[in-house]
Order: sequence, then C-alpha cells, then structure tokens
Amino acid sequence: CERLKFPVVIKADGLALGKGVIITADVATAQSTIDEMMNQHRFGDAGRRIVIEEFLRGTECSLHALVDGKNHLLLESASDHKRALDGDEGPNTGGMGAFSPANNWNNKLQSQFETEIMQPLLHGLLQEGIKFRGLLYPGLIITSEGPRVLEFNCRFGDPETQALLPRMKSDLLPLLEATIDGTIDKCAIEWDTRAAVTVVLASAGYPDKYETGKSISGLDDAAKLEDVRIFHAGTKRDAGKIKTAGGRVLAVTALGSTIEAARARAYEAVSRIHFENCHYRRDIALSAVAANIDKLP
Repeated sequence: CERLKFPVVIKADGLALGKGVIITADVATAQSTIDEMMNQHRFGDAGRRIVIEEFLRGTECSLHALVDGKNHLLLESASDHKRALDGDEGPNTGGMGAFSPANNWNNKLQSQFETEIMQPLLHGLLQEGIKFRGLLYPGLIITSEGPRVLEFNCRFGDPETQALLPRMKSDLLPLLEATIDGTIDKCAIEWDTRAAVTVVLASAGYPDKYETGKSISGLDDAAKLEDVRIFHAGTKRDAGKIKTAGGRVLAVTALGSTIEAARARAYEAVSRIHFENCHYRRDIALSAVAANIDKLP
C-alpha cells in the first residue's frame, strides 16, 4: 500500500450487488478495507479476491451494447447515481437513480469509444477464441483525455435499464434473437427522442441493514400519471398487499420532452407512493438540469 498513489479504488472481484467498490484516501483506510473484504468477508465470496485500481477523475457514463460474437449495436447512453445520499454523499449502492440520455456523452466521445475501446475489445476476444454473444455493459468515466473503462458487465445495468427501455421504440425481442443468430449488424434501434429519469425508492438503511415487510400504498395513483412506469424490485405480495422485501424497492421512471420535464414527472409519481421508512434521493438528474441551465445564453 505504501507504494500506491492515493486515492485508490478497491473492488471486490466477484458480484457484490453493485456495492463492492470502495474509494480509499490513505494507507490506513486501504488496509482496513482490504481486511474487511478478504478476512472479515464483508461481501462474502465476492471479496475473496480484490482489484486495486487507479482513481480516475471525471464524470461517469453507462453504455450498453448487444454483441453477436463479431459485431455490436450500441444502445443510447445513460448515467446513474451510485451514492446513497443527495450530493453524491454516503456509501456506494447498486444505484439510486438514472437518466437517459447522459448529458456528458456526444458523437466525438462515441467515436473515440468505438475506436479505442469497443473494437479492440471485440478483436481481442476473437483472438483468444472467445465468441461473446450477449449484452456488454461497460461502465465508463469521462476524463479530460476521453472515455476510460471502469468495469465491464455482462448484463443490463440497474437502474440504467429502467431509464433506457421506456425510450426504446423498437421491439427488444428481435434484437436479442439477432444477438444469438449473429445478425445484429443488420439491425437498428428506433429511440424516443424524449428524456427519461428514474428514481429508486429504497428501504431506509440501504445499502446497510434495513427493515422489510412494510406495506406500500399509492402505486395505482402514481401509475395513472402519463408516461410513468413503475418497476418492482424488492417487493412481495402478502395477504393481498404489496410489501417491501429488499433494499431497493421500486424504480419510478418518467418520460419528458426535456430532462427537466421528465424529472418533475418522476418526482410527482414518487410523491404519491408511500411506505414506512422510504428513502430516495431528491437530486436525481439535477446535475443534467443544471448543465442545461448553464448552456442558456
């Protein structure tokens, strides 16, 4: 640790529900984090091996690509909010909200991503005899030198997907079939030009200890709002009622002509949903709204 340049990022090498990433500012914190992961089994088997990475400064962006073994088709961009509390404070979570399109992504960055990251990756996989078919989800950070990869996932992002799919006007099933059949290069996706904002409702205490079994009300009232979709996560049916059953309970997504309109509609829907000890961030997509204001003449 003494040879590292701080801050550094320490990651559990296995699946940790999006919570296995710790940014450490000094040697003592790094050593205690490694001990918690590897010896105290903070993340179970996921922390038996760890990855130590350089800390990169910039803003994050999530991309998804359908890969058929040789070719790929990019989905629209998205950005998520990983920290538990407003102002990007608190511990990392699986994600407390998202919006699409990402306000820090453009055609120049996409061209750089294709040339410097995606094409070399697929070429390298083929050289190693790996014909990957499926969904590739690179988590990126946009630095002063362009996009850099934080991690690759072989799954849809959560909650980015809840912001992406309501914008997808094309049928998803034929795209998945083309991914299997090796014909994704013949496909295109039609997107709704409107923005989407997703707000996650969680049990208080998440991502640490939290209580479950709380009755949820207002779901039907929230769903009546135009262009609003409610995605269930940590919920269950119990004696005819819907109750909380996990850390992240619901994701509420709204579409709008602008990111501001989508955000206002999403929070209107959230205000109609109630359960004891409900927690959600109140600044989802606020950075994108502020960026739009800054662009005004």
